[in-house]
Amino acid sequence: MTSAPMPIAVVTGAANGLGQLIADELYSQGHRVLLTDRDGEAAQRAAAQIDPTGQRTAGQALDVLRKADFEAVHAGLKATWGQPGVLVNNAALTLTTPVMSISPEEFSQVLDVNLRGCFLGCQVFGASMAAAGHGRIVNLASLAGQNGGTASGAHYASSKAGILTLTKIFARELGAKGVTVNAVAPGPMDLPSVHAAVPAERLAQIVQTIPVQRLGNPRFVARMVALLASADADFATGAAWDFNGGIFMR
Repeated sequence: MTSAPMPIAVVTGAANGLGQLIADELYSQGHRVLLTDRDGEAAQRAAAQIDPTGQRTAGQALDVLRKADFEAVHAGLKATWGQPGVLVNNAALTLTTPVMSISPEEFSQVLDVNLRGCFLGCQVFGASMAAAGHGRIVNLASLAGQNGGTASGAHYASSKAGILTLTKIFARELGAKGVTVNAVAPGPMDLPSVHAAVPAERLAQIVQTIPVQRLGNPRFVARMVALLASADADFATGAAWDFNGGIFMR
């Protein structure tokens, strides 16, 4: 009896932070994982931290602004490991510039990285998954896209709201072809990037507004992503999975 092929996953923005944690969780669940990032060398180092043998992880440069980069990554995977079955659109630019101070250029930059990058990933990998008859796409949205943000910039919140809508659009487009598309919408998390972006005093004030009175555990978000990427998640699609400590209830 031949064993089932090992599932193949791609995570964008995976050189550090939440992206690396998601890649690590998918690895622990038995996937081969390609960690991608605009900084390809950092992605390679992150991959080596997860699997020093290099047998089930790899790192590669990918600029989410370039459709050609997504296509090249996809073609490379097909030629080496095989058909990718999981895509996690995690790459994001997180800025906290006050709304009245955001320049047109900065607004466009954040929207391009966060929203256009998600769109291109869904489009390129979604088409391939649809042709194969199976796939899982998980997009990293945010509480900011649901309530306008607590400490994030208006451009960041707007991009994450767009990701929630894109998730529904691609879920409808790809659902009948065996591909599910979901979003995970975390609130403030206990990540180095959050501590770096928000002054300690302001972060303490935010925690006081969270019903559970703590920041979120990013490892749990990684497990949520892995669950939505699993074969059993064939009836979950077009949804935003909330993880916000009770800040936003619906």
